[in-house]
Amino acid sequence: MTPTKTLDEGREVTWSKRIKTLISGKKRVLSVLGMFPILEDRVMKKIILSAVLGALALPAYADTTDQKWMTIVELKKQGMHCVDDPNCFNRYHPEVPEKAKANVGDMIVYHTRDALDTEFRLDSIPADLATVDLGLVHPMTGPVHINGVERGDAIEVEIVDIVPDQYGYTVIAPGFGFLRDIFTEPYIVNWQLTRTGAVSPGMPGITVPYEAFPGSIGVMPGMPEIEKIKAREAGLAAVGGAVLGPSGAGALPADLCGVGAPAEQDCLRTIPPRENGGNMDVQQMQVGTRIMFPCFIDGCGVFVGDVHYAQGDGEVSGTAIEMGSITTLRVRKIHKGKGASMDMPVTLGNDQIIDMEPTRYYQTVGIPVKGKGEIPPTHQYLTGAPIENLENLNEDLTLAARHALLQMIDYLVEEHGLTKEQAYVLSSVAVDLRVGQVVDVPNYVVTAVLNLDVFDKYRHY
Repeated sequence: MTPTKTLDEGREVTWSKRIKTLISGKKRVLSVLGMFPILEDRVMKKIILSAVLGALALPAYADTTDQKWMTIVELKKQGMHCVDDPNCFNRYHPEVPEKAKANVGDMIVYHTRDALDTEFRLDSIPADLATVDLGLVHPMTGPVHINGVERGDAIEVEIVDIVPDQYGYTVIAPGFGFLRDIFTEPYIVNWQLTRTGAVSPGMPGITVPYEAFPGSIGVMPGMPEIEKIKAREAGLAAVGGAVLGPSGAGALPADLCGVGAPAEQDCLRTIPPRENGGNMDVQQMQVGTRIMFPCFIDGCGVFVGDVHYAQGDGEVSGTAIEMGSITTLRVRKIHKGKGASMDMPVTLGNDQIIDMEPTRYYQTVGIPVKGKGEIPPTHQYLTGAPIENLENLNEDLTLAARHALLQMIDYLVEEHGLTKEQAYVLSSVAVDLRVGQVVDVPNYVVTAVLNLDVFDKYRHY
């Protein structure tokens, strides 16, 4: 059997044949010039050189970098902040201008800003939190019109890639966060980011794994949805619930949503997640997963922002490891008419949720107990003696989560030497609050699970 030549061996044979042919074709010239030895030597050199150059004049074989198959739609950042960037907005309304159009299968590349649209730096200090304007939250990139999509449809959006910035931060902002009644002073941890882990001089001995996902990703609501949302949130606000209603201060686009603009009272804030997705802060929405969104306007209006380098289930301090990013999405499929039957977005994943699980962990267990006479901030709108004077509440997952988290913070302080602020921050980026059960009345269970792999002493030997 004749051995099969490799591609490179075949090319070498071809070049050799070409050179031999070019040289043999010159034999008659050389025979005539044989009587002139010096001239013959010079001519031979020229012939060989021309033969080699001719042989190299083969079709160009491109490097892999030169091979392209993607259709890319890219929205780049412009300017220092969202207000300077025509591709950025921070309020939801169906008339927010679309920034691009894309087809199913196109790679849509979003250059995103950090959640607070800040000027934080690697050397930022707690006093810098005074510069944060919550009216600017969250700067989103988009929206992008998806061709062929109509209101009532649903789309599958794949998270293809997330490229992190080199810097990220986690903060404790007074008046914000799950334990805002306990942590009342500003605090910041500045993280140095790579794809192999986040480290900080403010958190020595700790490396947080890279598990990036979009904290905010969604589609634009239609006017019927806006009216429905405004009505229900106004009802909650009327009884003292924590609601951030429409506000024109810092709103973008300013000519639509700003102070005195036509839609100021209809432009929704981005902090709460709703039927259109948005600030869901679900860490399982990792690269490779697909999120199915109902569409409320033609074209759907896909946006992304508030990308997190890592976050625990709960994001308890109010922030994860916040960063800017380059996030690539792809719409894989349009489901005609399916959006009309959907209540909320859903996530379709494979082994991503398994890959995120810790190899070792420490877990606390919480039940709905509190101090007598105490009303946690999450329950203050439900005022009255029945709550204040009880030490045990009925079927209350929020209080059970608080109980588990407080125990975790105590553990981190006592066993690992962290300050309470460091423990709260670490809980926000690496502790998962998980529902244990919702049947054993009155004490529903929530656990707090710490990924012990964040401690270098367990990972680096």
